[in-house]
Amino acid sequence: MRELILTMSMSLDGFVSGPDGEIDWIFSGDQQAIAWKLDVVSNAGLHIMGSRTFKDMAAFWPTSTGVFASPMNRIPKAVFSRQGPAVLKATGTTRGLKDAQADAGGTSTGPLQPGAESWGETYVASGDLAEEIAGLKARDGRPIVAHGGAAFARSVVARGLVDQYMLLVHPVVLGKGLPIFSEVAAPRRLERTGSMAFPGGAVALIYRPA
Repeated sequence: MRELILTMSMSLDGFVSGPDGEIDWIFSGDQQAIAWKLDVVSNAGLHIMGSRTFKDMAAFWPTSTGVFASPMNRIPKAVFSRQGPAVLKATGTTRGLKDAQADAGGTSTGPLQPGAESWGETYVASGDLAEEIAGLKARDGRPIVAHGGAAFARSVVARGLVDQYMLLVHPVVLGKGLPIFSEVAAPRRLERTGSMAFPGGAVALIYRPA
């Protein structure tokens, strides 16, 4: 049995993005914070996400040469979508990825990177959220790392499916935005199992359900 880890960047006032999905504030350039997040991402046995995040990532990571590109491309993925397998075609994650990007007016920053084909092999979870998560947890291997977006994160949080929260809190106040804890029906106690402060002002907070 493997655990589900939810990793998210958050503002000091508890939002994971601005009202329209703005996330420019998470790219602080704090190298130690980036290294911490890279370690979390690289330790995954499976990356899971909602369909909107999947579409964005599938269009970006296959040609990216950034530090997160290798683990995001080479580690298996699952997308939660009611569209079924059509969600893969909608993102251009087949062999024609680069042509699909061009047809859609997108840009390709370079050749496909090692592991890029894994986006077209993504497992599509279209059934009940809790049942699908239970099935993925039952498999052997490294932890499952959930990336969001906000709506997907709210769903796994509200249904009590998260075994560990790894939250990177940034020194910014947004005032308004998209939360991930707003659908929790009753107060829940969490146990802090770790924390780390970084030079740029961000703080990593790690919690488990108490």
